Amino acid sequence: MKHVPVGVRPGGVRPEADAHDMIEIRGARENNLADVSLDVPKRRLTVFTGVSGSGKSSLVFGTIAAESRRLIDETYTAFIQSFMPGRNRPDVDALRNLSAAIIVDQERMGANSRSTVGTATDAHTMLRIVFSRVGTPYVGPPHVFGFNNPDGMCPECEGLGRVSDIDATGLVDPDRSLNEGAITVPGYTVGSWPWQTIAGSGLFDPDLRLKEFTDAQWDDLLRRPATKVKIGGINVTYEGLLVRVRRTYLSKDRESLQPHIRAFVDRAVAFATCPACGGARLNAAALSCRVGGRTIAECSAMQISDLAAFVRDLDAPSVAPLIAGLGETLDSLVEIGLGYLSLDRESGSLSGGEAQRVKMVRHLGSSLSDVTYVFDEPTVGLHPHDIQRMNDLLLRLRDKGNTVLVVEHKPEVIEIADHVVDLGPGAGPAGGRICYEGDVAGLRRSDALTGRYLDHRVSPRTPVRRSRGAIPIRNAHRHNLKDVSVDIPLGVLTVVTGVAGSGKSSLVHGSLTGQDGVVLVDQSPIRGSSRSNPATYTGLLDPIRTAFAKANGVKAALFSANSEGACPGCRGIGVVYTDLAMMAGVASVCEQCEGRRYTPEVLTYRLRGKNISEVLAMSVTEAREFFPTGQARRVLDRLLDVGLGYLGLGQPLTTLSGGERQRLKLAIRMADRGVTYVLDEPTSGLHLADVDQLLALLDRLVDDGNTVVVIEHHQAVMAHADWLIDLGPGAGHDGGRVMFTGTPADLVAHGDSLTARHLRAYVGGTA
Repeated sequence: MKHVPVGVRPGGVRPEADAHDMIEIRGARENNLADVSLDVPKRRLTVFTGVSGSGKSSLVFGTIAAESRRLIDETYTAFIQSFMPGRNRPDVDALRNLSAAIIVDQERMGANSRSTVGTATDAHTMLRIVFSRVGTPYVGPPHVFGFNNPDGMCPECEGLGRVSDIDATGLVDPDRSLNEGAITVPGYTVGSWPWQTIAGSGLFDPDLRLKEFTDAQWDDLLRRPATKVKIGGINVTYEGLLVRVRRTYLSKDRESLQPHIRAFVDRAVAFATCPACGGARLNAAALSCRVGGRTIAECSAMQISDLAAFVRDLDAPSVAPLIAGLGETLDSLVEIGLGYLSLDRESGSLSGGEAQRVKMVRHLGSSLSDVTYVFDEPTVGLHPHDIQRMNDLLLRLRDKGNTVLVVEHKPEVIEIADHVVDLGPGAGPAGGRICYEGDVAGLRRSDALTGRYLDHRVSPRTPVRRSRGAIPIRNAHRHNLKDVSVDIPLGVLTVVTGVAGSGKSSLVHGSLTGQDGVVLVDQSPIRGSSRSNPATYTGLLDPIRTAFAKANGVKAALFSANSEGACPGCRGIGVVYTDLAMMAGVASVCEQCEGRRYTPEVLTYRLRGKNISEVLAMSVTEAREFFPTGQARRVLDRLLDVGLGYLGLGQPLTTLSGGERQRLKLAIRMADRGVTYVLDEPTSGLHLADVDQLLALLDRLVDDGNTVVVIEHHQAVMAHADWLIDLGPGAGHDGGRVMFTGTPADLVAHGDSLTARHLRAYVGGTA
């Protein structure tokens, strides 16, 4: 292992630099970090590498960034802190010379349908000011052009651009009475409080079947406005079923609803473009105003690259500085590879990588310097062609005098680092140690796993497997697709490529998902509570509970932290949340169970010397040795096959990355045979060394008789494919066409697309 002494930076930095030019970390033990001590150079670009689960995020996000944010929060008064999230001090002996940290991560930007790319980047705010100053006819100040403001929003859809219509037959079963459970809305089971407010209102006979109701009773049941009624001598508010469903379910964004409620909404509610505003979200007055011949809604719907050109051509001296600022923001979005989006695109529909790049735009024009920017795999979702532009932006942030810390696996990003910190050597308990520290040239010479794989190349597959038929896609025109017709071969590995925004997802998801025999395995969040973990999600906990129950002659329910065996102190969560009134709330380990989640009685029951808490603390690899046979072993084998051997069985699902979530879903569905698997960028979060394991897994799925379709940018996956479908040539309206179909070898030999050039360079060893 090569260490960089305090005060010495890679790349020929002056040796007289003092210790204040280093972020000093001493004794970091967050999660699996093994008492890590190192110095990270400030005002330089440092890339943190290592296999999934090696401790990169624990060091960068859980230690450095977390402590920086905690210290900044402590500068506020206790009153202000009471409105801020509580932050615990990371498990580290000392952290010195920290600067303010700005985290630019892949967290989704929320599913609020009122949040758009325009509102998230302030571009829409600037556009509103331009329209309020130079638009004709004049209709009012900036807020008149805001779809989230009562003065600007369409009164019909309240600024959402769409209206909902509830099918009453999806709410009730007319053949049943209220006492027989006629109301089919979630939460209205017989005896529940919402049910009681209807059945006990005195407006209906609860034993009368709904189809026998009079017209007036039907109107009361479905549409009666809020009315005070007495139930058991208590005044309560009665609302018609349609009124209440609109208020409680439809006023919230779909993605924020619980899965069973979301399924009900999808079944009972139809959404349509608002007839009053045509989906523009604004009222007639706002839509009457034009700049350069266009309304603000038309500008917001334009592809950002086109809007940037439109703004540059505006001749309005009175708002010239504002137009210049708007143009810079739009140009930054184009430069960062998001020119194919529009300002009216809802934030919740962006991928994790797109969301991260949208957040990044806010910082490119910032006057702040000497801050620490922290990025989590900023190249996720980027074609090799776009990675160079991302690299330029990272270097630009560094050159403004900032410290840039990047967690990344892509060799193209590692290559531009001033300093590399490689963690490992393995994952989970086998990781958490510094394997290498220094420059890129030294990494190549080192024995670290990342160094050994930095120049690793996968050769184009020869011979390729032959298809046994095809899934035809004809005249696809979803989003930017230009009447695309193409065949997806059956029984082989097909990789769909193209720059971000070229139409890959529109083609695959729009044409394949939802068909019989098609299994979608994506990176979307896994629905579940804070109690959910790999053991509960995969069904692994069931055979484990059964084994414990059989070994001890007791009920299996005792071994569920969500049931009888839960510690009463923390209700099976393992931590207790304390409200400190004016101070930030604190989460502390439960004193009764010491974080083990179960009652003392349950913890006395053992299976081969281990209690249930100790088993759930095992990694997948450890548990696989503990359960050598049976259903548990089969589930654990699949988890190991998808590269999740380092995950803890009881690790909260909320801590998993997008790539880990996708592989967890894949492990569950791997038992299927004769189906078409659709995977969306499965290499996300994978170390170079893990990609080979993923390729072997994809091969096994195909060899077992399945069809595998992968949307991917990684050249190793492209080279390993039997068949490639390349979309382009560009993004947005510049994409949506099939540029190539054929084998990887054919693309390398004869292709002329951006993908062909990068794959050619990759297999030639110059990528």
